[in-house]
Amino acid sequence: MRFMMLMIPKGYESATPGTMPSADAVSAMMKYNESLQKAGVLLALDGLHPPSMGARVTFPGGKPKVTDGPFAEAKEVLGGYWMIQVKSRAEAIARVMLSASSRGSWPSRSSRWRRLSPSTYGIT
Repeated sequence: MRFMMLMIPKGYESATPGTMPSADAVSAMMKYNESLQKAGVLLALDGLHPPSMGARVTFPGGKPKVTDGPFAEAKEVLGGYWMIQVKSRAEAIARVMLSASSRGSWPSRSSRWRRLSPSTYGIT
């Protein structure tokens, strides 16, 4: 089963461009990433810049409109993700429990996960 784990960092919705976590937090996250890789369950991962560095493209009336971040209405924003392949929902939850954010070494509001549906994404 494939799961996507989402990182929702505290305060990221209002972070300035170039905001980075502390060296200790990065080290803890790297150890977690390496543990997923060594366990053979990591498929992909990536971190995202804060919304202050982003842009939103909408199409009111069919014409593109670009709005630069940050976005005032954002209450929780995605800071990164992991894609893992494990044998069960219970194993996915156990992997989240081993994350640096669960041990307090990464300032996260929450970690969320979703099971990916093979039929929806054409995965065999």
